[in-house]
Amino acid sequence: MNIDIRKLTPSLVDDYVRFFDTTPHATNKEEHKCYCVWWCNDDAEGKDYTSSVEARRNYAIQYVKGGNIQGYLAYCDDEVVGWCNANTKADCLKCYCWRRFMGFVPTEESHPDMKVKSVFCFAIAPEMRRKGIAKLLLERVCQDAAQDGFDFVEAYPNKEFANEAEDYMGPVEMYKKSGFTVHHETARQFVMRKHLK
Repeated sequence: MNIDIRKLTPSLVDDYVRFFDTTPHATNKEEHKCYCVWWCNDDAEGKDYTSSVEARRNYAIQYVKGGNIQGYLAYCDDEVVGWCNANTKADCLKCYCWRRFMGFVPTEESHPDMKVKSVFCFAIAPEMRRKGIAKLLLERVCQDAAQDGFDFVEAYPNKEFANEAEDYMGPVEMYKKSGFTVHHETARQFVMRKHLK
């Protein structure tokens, strides 16, 4: 199996939305198609992400073209089989999911020169799961973050598997095997970091 990891660029917008159009998420319900718009470097204030799938799809196209959604696509035989959302942490503190769910995560306000790349989520086509694709995506995130001068890559996995819907941030063991350590924790989640410098 030959997996090709490509950084998301505006030229790949059609591949990106097609993947979310056709790939089942945690459920097969149409209303759960996320297009990963909740994790981006745009301020969520006044944005309507919840009214319809079509609204999220339109935001996704706009955000990929504008560089607001950042990350990597995994291809197998020129078809997208996986996605990892990875963006600059400081740029995403006003996105929908950060405001709603991530209040427990320390920020670097006291260290303004620190650059942190956040891994927000993975989506892998069901038939391609458990084949190491998320690990390949994570390796590429870390490789590029190091080249781009980031100090850390940070991730927010659940301590224990809950269910497919809640474990989109990746498993703890994958991060441990990739050199991440626990930086902070709550009752349910870890903040894990990999030092790049």
